[in-house]
Amino acid sequence: MTMKHALPLALLCAATLTSQGASAASEASFRFDTTANLYEICALTEEMPGFAMANQACRAFIEATVQYHDEISARRKLKRLVCYPKGATIEDGKQAFVAWADRKSEDATLMAEQPVVGLMRALAAKYPCGRQ
Repeated sequence: MTMKHALPLALLCAATLTSQGASAASEASFRFDTTANLYEICALTEEMPGFAMANQACRAFIEATVQYHDEISARRKLKRLVCYPKGATIEDGKQAFVAWADRKSEDATLMAEQPVVGLMRALAAKYPCGRQ
């Protein structure tokens, strides 16, 4: 995934979220405490209230997570957890996460995990590295 602008995008997203007044997407709906929280945010569709803000928040979370994974893996020479193909996009990652979370939504243990763990599980399932 092209993840070169995660921090500026995350900061823009944070500024947008804090500068918005009351909207259809409540402040409580933008908690990132669990995988279920991230799923609720990322699963909103275009016709739903709050989609624009939720989409920015979801994409920023995915971009920052993948950028961190890539940087740590490269600098520390650690085994990669996710091996996405060249040309994969943040939207591809979002779709992979939403599809994975939809399949796992009844698993209370997985949905209660930190959202970064759920996201990485989803991306690793979609883009496995194989045995290295």
